[in-house]
Amino acid sequence: MEREFVEWLVANLPRSPLLRIGPGDDAAVLAWPPEGDLVATTDAITDQVDFLLEEVDPVRVGRKALGVNLSDLAAMAAEPVAALVSLVLPRRGAGGRSTQELAEAIYRGMLPLAEQHACVIAGGDTNTWDGPLAISVTALGRVGPSGALLRSGARPGDQVLVTGALGGSLLGRHLDVEPRVREALLLRERFELTAGMDVSDGLALDASRLAAASGCGLVIDPAAVPIAPAAHELASRSGRTPLDHALGDGEDFELLATAPAAEAERLLREQPLGIPVTRVGWCIAEPGLWQPAGGDALRPLAPTGYLHADKPPSAT
Repeated sequence: MEREFVEWLVANLPRSPLLRIGPGDDAAVLAWPPEGDLVATTDAITDQVDFLLEEVDPVRVGRKALGVNLSDLAAMAAEPVAALVSLVLPRRGAGGRSTQELAEAIYRGMLPLAEQHACVIAGGDTNTWDGPLAISVTALGRVGPSGALLRSGARPGDQVLVTGALGGSLLGRHLDVEPRVREALLLRERFELTAGMDVSDGLALDASRLAAASGCGLVIDPAAVPIAPAAHELASRSGRTPLDHALGDGEDFELLATAPAAEAERLLREQPLGIPVTRVGWCIAEPGLWQPAGGDALRPLAPTGYLHADKPPSAT
C-alpha cells in the first residue's frame, strides 16, 4: 500500500517552484534562499505498531521518535537544525505512568539526542485521546555546498557501500537509534557519492528502492554483507539465518550509498569513520535487485524487508 500511495501523491500533489525534491526520497528538499536548500522530513511512530509501550521504557520510545527523523536527514546528508514534536497521548496514561509522566519521559529520551546533533526542539503539539500513544516528529535540516544526497544518482559501475553492521535490530537497536548524521556529512564533504539513503526497512528492500529511483540495478553480494552480532543471536531463536536478518530486519539506521569505483576504493582504504564502511555490491544497467550466481551469472535477490502494511515486527 505504501508504494502505491506515494505514487498517487507524486501524481496528484500540486507542483511548486520551492519544492526541489518531493515525496519518494527520504526527505523533501525546499529551495531556501539565500542560505541554500532546506531539507524537511516527518515520521510518525505508534504504540502496537513500532513498539509495545507496556514492555519498553518510554524514554527509549522518545529517542526512537526523534532518531528515525534524524536518520532521514542523515540519508540526505543534511545537518539537523530544528524539530517539531506532536504527541497524541492516551488520556489514562500507559505502562503504569500518568499522561504527564509519559510525556515527560518521551522528551527525556529526545533531548539528549537533540543536543548531541545541535537540533533545536522548536515546538509542536500535544493532545490526548482514548487510543494508544502516537508521536509525530518533523525535522528540518540544511545541506552543504554539495547539495542533498538523493536516491536517484546511482549509475552502472558504481560500487554499493554500507556503514556498520546489519540485522537483529529488534533486540534493542530499533529503539536505541544512532542516526549516522556526522558520518553522512563527513562522507558527503570528502567523497564523491552518487546516491544514498538510510537502511530503515531492510538492506534488500531499501537497496531495491535505491535501484528503482536510479533507474538501474543493484547487485548485493550476500557473502560481503556485514552481519551484526544481534543477527546471530536472533537467528538462534527465529529459525532464520543471520543473513536473512541482515538483509530483511530493517531499523538498522545505517547508511547505504553508492560511489564511482575509484572513489569507493579510496573511501574503503581510508575508512574515515569511527565505524566500518563495507562494499556489499555494485550497480548494473539491468533493473532490479540481484545476487551473484557463480562466474558472471546473476540471479534475482528477493527485496525482503519491513513493509508498513505488515503486522508489527517481533523479535521471536
